[in-house]
Amino acid sequence: MTGPLVRDRDALERDEDRRLAVYSTRSASATRRLEADQEQTVDFRLAYQRDRDRILHSRAFRRLKHKTQVFVPHVADHPRTRLTHTLEVGQFGRTIARALGLNEDLVEAVALGHDVGHTAFGHTGESVLDQILRGTSVDFALPDAVTAEVGAFKHNYQSLRVVDLLERRYDSAGLNLTDQVREGILKHTTWKVRFPFPLPDAEGLFLDRACHLEGQAVAVADEIAQQTHDLEDGLRAGSVDFGAVEQLRVATRVIEEAGELYRAEERRWRRQNLLIRGVIRLFVSDVIAAAAGRLERYCGRHRITDHGDYLRRSHEVSQTTVWFSSEVEGLFDELKAFIYRYIINHSRVNRQDWRARKVIVALFRAFWLSPRNLPEYVLLRARDELGFPYLRDLPMASVAGEVASRYHSSPGFARLVADHVAGMSDRYALEEYRFLEQPDTEQRF
Repeated sequence: MTGPLVRDRDALERDEDRRLAVYSTRSASATRRLEADQEQTVDFRLAYQRDRDRILHSRAFRRLKHKTQVFVPHVADHPRTRLTHTLEVGQFGRTIARALGLNEDLVEAVALGHDVGHTAFGHTGESVLDQILRGTSVDFALPDAVTAEVGAFKHNYQSLRVVDLLERRYDSAGLNLTDQVREGILKHTTWKVRFPFPLPDAEGLFLDRACHLEGQAVAVADEIAQQTHDLEDGLRAGSVDFGAVEQLRVATRVIEEAGELYRAEERRWRRQNLLIRGVIRLFVSDVIAAAAGRLERYCGRHRITDHGDYLRRSHEVSQTTVWFSSEVEGLFDELKAFIYRYIINHSRVNRQDWRARKVIVALFRAFWLSPRNLPEYVLLRARDELGFPYLRDLPMASVAGEVASRYHSSPGFARLVADHVAGMSDRYALEEYRFLEQPDTEQRF
């Protein structure tokens, strides 16, 4: 043995610098909003590993296990939840990162945190809260003065709020994640989303340029995971005919490549598994090959030979560097359209979405109209962050006046209610809905 048995952070950073590609993001360059970090003592983790661990131990991450992906998880054991989706995104992202020489730790941290702001009931919950805050909901209307300032609701923005503000594990608000992880979380929806909302802190997020390559790897991994596991869950639920799936261009390509192994297989479940795995392999392999080609051409064109060269030109990198080839993107888009038509838009999913919409609207209305329905910690946030009187300290005769004059005129309070509702798991949201909207004579108070 030529060196010490235990390697400290400095040794780990030197090792990372040697093995990563010139265009990857180094842990040594990580920056945080709060320099005085509680864990800036001797540590055996790199910066993005620490971020990963902070997300992993957060309450918001744990709640993902009870949040719907597409099919409600409580009706069967096998449909993906928001948690299992997150883990699959991490797995695809790490595979892409390792093949391209990117920073796997950064990819994993972004992947684990990318959906911590997602609502209960999948994208339906997100859509309902967005409509309420924008003032476009047909079910509940906020005052125009509130909707003019409060912004909107998008899950990536909410995920940033969670890690910046809402998680409370340290003396300061949030998890104090690195700017690089925060940027990846905000931008994981790639180039499709703009930011018409007040960000907790925009510094270090580079809103005018594409995300770093690790963030792009998570964005495309998210897309691959969504479509492939929605397809598998839809097949298992009987929402779509397997024969129709086999006719898709991406399926015919996979079947052709599998050859006799697939054609000779008589068991439906076995053919289904072969097809799903083949589609995943095709998408992931194509992203790696396409991204490697783009990066090789970019580095050659600009004569990039080391990490310093890349940093000086990194702002010029395209937002679709880590993405499909044009050919496979066409196959992916066809699959995505098929899944939306036959799975996402299936009557079974539409019925559960209708129920979810009623629940989210009812909860927001109940908390907005009568803030005393809110739990203690939300009212304390209203006091501490907005300077509002604490309702439980007020005489009953003055509560209605304070609510009308202070709470209901505040965009900040609307955002607090949205934060509370968005953080609920499916289970908790349904429990609150039953208690507030469907009282039972035997219900205990």
